[in-house]
Amino acid sequence: MFRLPCMIFCCFALLAASVITNGQTQKPPAPQQNPAVETVRAIAPPRQPLPPEEASANVTRFSFIVYGDTRGRRDGQAIQYEHSLVVDAMLGTIKKLEKSEYPVRFILQSGDAVVNGRDAKQWNASFVDLINRLTTEGGVPYFLAPGNHDVTPAAELDDPGRKEGLRNYLAAISQLIPPDGAPRRLAGYPTFAFGYGNTFVLAFDSNIAADDKQYEWVKSQLENLDRRRYVNVIAFCHHPPFSSGPHGGTKVEPPAAALRSRYLPLFRAHHVKALFAGHEHLFEHWVERYADSKGRRYRMDQVVTGGGGAPLYSYQGEPDLKDYLKENAAGKVKLEHLVKPGIDPGDNAYHYVVVQVDGERLKMEAIGVDWGRNFRPYRSNKTDLDDSEVLR
Repeated sequence: MFRLPCMIFCCFALLAASVITNGQTQKPPAPQQNPAVETVRAIAPPRQPLPPEEASANVTRFSFIVYGDTRGRRDGQAIQYEHSLVVDAMLGTIKKLEKSEYPVRFILQSGDAVVNGRDAKQWNASFVDLINRLTTEGGVPYFLAPGNHDVTPAAELDDPGRKEGLRNYLAAISQLIPPDGAPRRLAGYPTFAFGYGNTFVLAFDSNIAADDKQYEWVKSQLENLDRRRYVNVIAFCHHPPFSSGPHGGTKVEPPAAALRSRYLPLFRAHHVKALFAGHEHLFEHWVERYADSKGRRYRMDQVVTGGGGAPLYSYQGEPDLKDYLKENAAGKVKLEHLVKPGIDPGDNAYHYVVVQVDGERLKMEAIGVDWGRNFRPYRSNKTDLDDSEVLR
C-alpha cells in the first residue's frame, strides 16, 4: 500500500540528483533556436551623389565608367580578388580625371555581382565592401543592373528563386537607386533611370526582357524624354543582343531573342546611342547602323564589357544575323562586328571602359588590368562612338 508514494519519492530524488552536481545547481538546457538569417548589407551611398536632374542641365562634359561580371571564385569566403584589381584601377582613373574637364561622375555595372545572389553571405563577404571603396574613396554613384547569377535566369516574376535573389540585390543597392514610387523607378522592379547633364541612362532587367510591364515603362521613359536636353541616351543591362562567346555564337538565349525583337527596334526609334552589357566575360564591340523614315543615318553602339573579375571566356563563333537583318530590312539595318574577342581566354583581359561625353560626341577607352594592361582591342585602346554616316 506504500508502493506508489515510494515511487513518487524516488522520482523526485532522481530529478534532484539530475540538477545538483557537486553542490551546484545545473540549469536545464535552453530550448534550441533557429540561427538568425543573414541579411545583405546596403552599399554605402556615394560621397558625391548626383544632383537633382534639373541642377545639372548645363553639364555637357564628363566621363563615366562601365564594366560587368564581377563574380569570383571564392564568393562567400573572401573579397573578390580579380574584381579588387579592377576596383584599384578604377579608383586610379577617378583620381586622375578628378580635376580634368571630364571627371568621372558615375559607374555602371551590367550584372552578375556574385555567383549566387540568393546567398546573402556572398554579397556581404565578397562584394559590398569593394563597392564601398568606389562610393566612399572614389566618391561616385554606382548603378548595378541585375544579372542571371544575381536574381536567377527565371523569366517569371513570381519564381521563388528570383524573389530571393531580387530581395538581396535590392538590399545591396537600396541607397544607390531611386526608391519605389519615384518617377525614375518602376515599382517592384530592378528597373530605373537617371539623368545627368546632357545624358540620360536607362537600366533594365534583361532576365525578364519579355516582360510587358517593364517594356512599357522603358518605352514611356523614352517617349516622354526632353531630347533637346538629353542628346545622349544610354542603356545598360546584363545580356547582350549579339555576342560571340559561349552564350552567343550559334546560340540565341531567350533574353537575347527578346532584346532583338523588342528593345532594339525601340532603341532605334528613339536613337539610343549605346547599349552596354556583360554576360560574356570578355570584350567585344558591335555597331548597328540604320536609317529613319526620312533616310537619315544613325548609329547605335553595342558594347559587351564583362571583364570585371569573373573567369574569362573566349571567342566561340559568329551569331547568325540573317533573320534579324531580314526582319529589320525596312530600317536598312546593318551590323558590324567592330571588335571580336580573342580565341583563347588569355587573349582577353580583365578590364573596364571609360566613356567620355563631350556634347553630343562620345569617346570610349578600354582599360586592361593587371597582366592585361596592354589591352588594345582597337589599333589602340580608344575609339569614337561616332562615324561619318551619322547625320545629326
